[in-house]
Amino acid sequence: MHRHAHSFGLLTTAALLAAATIGTLAPTAGAAPPRPGPRPPLTVDGGAWKSGHLQGMALDRRKGFMYFSFTNLLVKTDLRGRPVGSVTGFTGHLGDLDLNTADGRVYGSLEYKSEKAFYIAIIDGDRIDRMDMDAATSGVFTTVHLKEVVDDYTADMNGDGVFDGNTGKTADHRYGCSGIDGVAFGPAFGKKGGQQTLTVAYGVYANATRQDNDHQVLLQYDVRKWRAYERPLTESQPHRSGPSSPDGKYFLYTGNTTYGVQNLEYDADSGNWMMAAYKGTKPAFPNYSFFVVSGDRRPSWGPVRGQQQPERGRLLSLLPQGLHHEPSGTYGWEAAGQYGLVSLDDGRFYVAETGKVQDGDIVKEMGRAVQHRWTGEAPTPFARIGPVVPQARR
Repeated sequence: MHRHAHSFGLLTTAALLAAATIGTLAPTAGAAPPRPGPRPPLTVDGGAWKSGHLQGMALDRRKGFMYFSFTNLLVKTDLRGRPVGSVTGFTGHLGDLDLNTADGRVYGSLEYKSEKAFYIAIIDGDRIDRMDMDAATSGVFTTVHLKEVVDDYTADMNGDGVFDGNTGKTADHRYGCSGIDGVAFGPAFGKKGGQQTLTVAYGVYANATRQDNDHQVLLQYDVRKWRAYERPLTESQPHRSGPSSPDGKYFLYTGNTTYGVQNLEYDADSGNWMMAAYKGTKPAFPNYSFFVVSGDRRPSWGPVRGQQQPERGRLLSLLPQGLHHEPSGTYGWEAAGQYGLVSLDDGRFYVAETGKVQDGDIVKEMGRAVQHRWTGEAPTPFARIGPVVPQARR
């Protein structure tokens, strides 16, 4: 959600180009049948740009494109990493992305904290056919406002009648809500099929002094009728067109994290939901960086722990694998994916790698999608597939 240390140091432009290795991989035995379209290569290079750091990725496997969110820049490439187009002209925070296979569009989280406005950006990728298209005037972006998020973000928890703004050093912001970031399409929690819904994960401020911010908060929406809410992106006059409430609100007890779920992904192969986060800071928790919601467990009604007033909600269950911290009862892993995570639904994932590139006098942000196989092993559950690209100097 915000700038943190990258997995690479500085790369030269020549080294970046050399690192864009392309390969193919046959499906593993027993894997789900491949989706139609080009076979995903081992690596897709998202390029290097004068922008914010990489936030998320989305794969359109059928049409053969990858989308990269660089905070204030959206880049579309083919699967050889060649840029097809880009969208600029927005000052908000564009976060995690996912493809809605039902309408062929890319959905992403979009924040304007200073305006107390949080949106799902809906991106018509078919219209992205050139570089530097304007988000407001090109017709590429529409947005849907999420009132539920605004209500929790602006909640006056200490009752002093003052909105404390974009800071985690406060008692305000219900559940510690700092906005939104992770987004993914998948079935209703506890199901492995049926109607696809959009799941949106809250950002959560890191604050070790509070007790009411130890859950990941997730909203699920049926987006089939969202076209009635969609409005163009107009930063000078933020609109409030959107659903009055989600179709479901859920809580996952993980311990406090730093800015919540950065990347959310549904894995159709396992039926589980993957969550990559920046570590929290509370000493009472193990502060894992990766959590998995069990797809076999339906949500249950129960107490939402740590709230100022007793509260009950729909509770999700962590997959009981990986590392286990008995005092808190939490499970998780130490894994990457905070800058981008895409399931290929056959045991393979694209995991983002990020870094900085020196281009003359300019330092640019870079990102690429690299295939890994899910092993589930602790502490690190992903194994890189294919040759290792040399690590940059740190």
